[in-house]
Amino acid sequence: MSEFVVHSVPGSPFGRSVLATLEEKGAPYRLAALAPGDSKSSTHLERHPFGRVPALSHDGFVLYETQAILRYLDRVLPEPPLTPDDVRQAAQMDQVMNISDWYLFQGVCNVIIFQRIVGPQFFGTSTDEAAIARAMPQARTVIAELSRLLGEQPFMAGGQLSLADLQAGPQASFLSLTPEWAELTFGRPNLVAWIERLEARPSFTSTTMAELMVRAQAA
Repeated sequence: MSEFVVHSVPGSPFGRSVLATLEEKGAPYRLAALAPGDSKSSTHLERHPFGRVPALSHDGFVLYETQAILRYLDRVLPEPPLTPDDVRQAAQMDQVMNISDWYLFQGVCNVIIFQRIVGPQFFGTSTDEAAIARAMPQARTVIAELSRLLGEQPFMAGGQLSLADLQAGPQASFLSLTPEWAELTFGRPNLVAWIERLEARPSFTSTTMAELMVRAQAA
């Protein structure tokens, strides 16, 4: 099978979703690493007119938007399947993927993670505690709902890993690196165990920012 090329910034949770999916599929791929800010370059804007990551190149086909990429990979690489056969489980998978995009990232991760990690480490900005405080009510709602939907299942759509875990997991994992995670998950051990379960998978251990940088230097 021809190689998949993932254009992304190492450490991006969206990019990690795609890379982890390719790892789960056992597919050949290459990370075309972008530096922070490169997503606005003219070259990348030809792939992704909205200047975000990731974008996927495969046999002359270019695709952007993480959900679209994950669904494409699950169709073109049918084994192992990452969409449940059960229609209700598949619907919950879709629901969690949308929660991840619209409520976990927008208004929570893009605020708290930026203020705690990305801004200070990569752009030298100071943490805006007021911005974090404003994001916390939504964060509490999102985390409570993800915990409720997970319940006693090992994964978000049932007993098997699905695209829901691969979409939401990297976002939640990144959020778990912030001090707010302890408060948000207090009394929700199922969600903490879910993250630990995902991070123990080879697809996640091989797509950490540190691992990607080591592989890039060795290439």
